[in-house]
Amino acid sequence: MINGIELRHLTRCVELAAEAVDAGDEPFGSVLVSGDGTVLAEDRNRERSLADPTRHPEFALARWAAEHMTAQERSTATVFTSGEHCPMCAAAHGWVGLGRIVYAVSSHQLVDWLTELGVSASPVATLSIREIVPGLEVAGPVPELAERVRELHRRFRTRS
Repeated sequence: MINGIELRHLTRCVELAAEAVDAGDEPFGSVLVSGDGTVLAEDRNRERSLADPTRHPEFALARWAAEHMTAQERSTATVFTSGEHCPMCAAAHGWVGLGRIVYAVSSHQLVDWLTELGVSASPVATLSIREIVPGLEVAGPVPELAERVRELHRRFRTRS
């Protein structure tokens, strides 16, 4: 599973997700970590504040990696994220050649929570990362963060 350092990176992702909610965006946050453990970049969801539904943090980090890292560096990097990559972000991750993904909650957990909140289904199919990028090393979900992430989604969907 994951170690204490990885849990700290995931916790930072949840903090970034909370920042997204505070800014009016959906609660997603991600951190890109090099093969030697250096935090290289981080981002949060910005799709509503920038009026662009592709402004997911995982997609932004894939772009950043393509511009700033060699293919070898990308292959040894890890993307930590509050929620499992959507198909768009998983594909970007695969096309850029990033390494491992570690997520706090799965797409299926999120679908269940949103259904409970009465949110209509996504226009994009819910697929696991492994269905989009076969053979990629993936870890998650991480149960100790699930309730915090669930609360962020509830807060975002029920805010006044």
